Amino acid sequence: MQWSKIGLGAGQLGSDSLPDEQAAQLVLGAIDAGITLFDTARGYGRSEARLGQIVKGRRAQIALVTKVGYGVAGVADWTYDAVAQGVDEALRTLGTDYLDAALLHSCSEEILARHDCTQALLDAKAAGKLRCIGYSGENAALKRALHTACFDVLECSVSLCDQRVLHEVLPQARERGVHVIAKRALANAPWRFARCPTGDYVEEYWWRWTTMKLQDLFGDLPPAVAALRFAAFAPGVSSVLVGTTRLDHLLLARDALSQGPLPSWQVEAVRARFVACDPGWWVGQI
Repeated sequence: MQWSKIGLGAGQLGSDSLPDEQAAQLVLGAIDAGITLFDTARGYGRSEARLGQIVKGRRAQIALVTKVGYGVAGVADWTYDAVAQGVDEALRTLGTDYLDAALLHSCSEEILARHDCTQALLDAKAAGKLRCIGYSGENAALKRALHTACFDVLECSVSLCDQRVLHEVLPQARERGVHVIAKRALANAPWRFARCPTGDYVEEYWWRWTTMKLQDLFGDLPPAVAALRFAAFAPGVSSVLVGTTRLDHLLLARDALSQGPLPSWQVEAVRARFVACDPGWWVGQI
């Protein structure tokens, strides 16, 4: 299965407030539009179960990626058994006999250093349950995962407001043939807020966005379009996720990517602005 350049980040698919009909419209409409990558996790509420029900009969058309390592009843988190049983539960919940990828979900550098969770993924892959194994996370743990050299996939934040991976992680992943999925490509859209959204997850990104004054570089280009094109075509990024409950928003994102990468002068200016403004603690946001 070829993973599409844009994928659906299916976290919001797990919300009880999302009607079943809208969830089905979103997933089936995405498939019909040529979007093949669906990213979920056992921690995303009903997301895995809903995906499994909706894609029955269309499994061969899509790539399913989920995340494991925690939340298995009666088993300690971040152990061999938590990962192994988490994979088996995901297979049952998603109604499939294999996963295109299973990722360790933002565990620490220390957990990665123990190797038991990684070994559980390797054993599941050897058993034919997984086609790829990987890690989703940021910063020091992400670098350890990259240098572990057994992961096929990395998932990390890549955006106008989250650029540190552009300088080291992405180039090395590209050299090693590691598939990189970019999450939070819109940086939670901080341009929506005229004032700081205190206490909201987007608060950190809002400060970065307003400090860098990036809109000055884009002119009439909508920030969301600029953000998607910047993240999706960053060297080393294979696929970019868009988290939404609305099919029209997902299709607009797909159409934005059809415009291709930003002009090189804009990319260079954005990257230079981040480096100049970073006070030393603009690290990757999980």
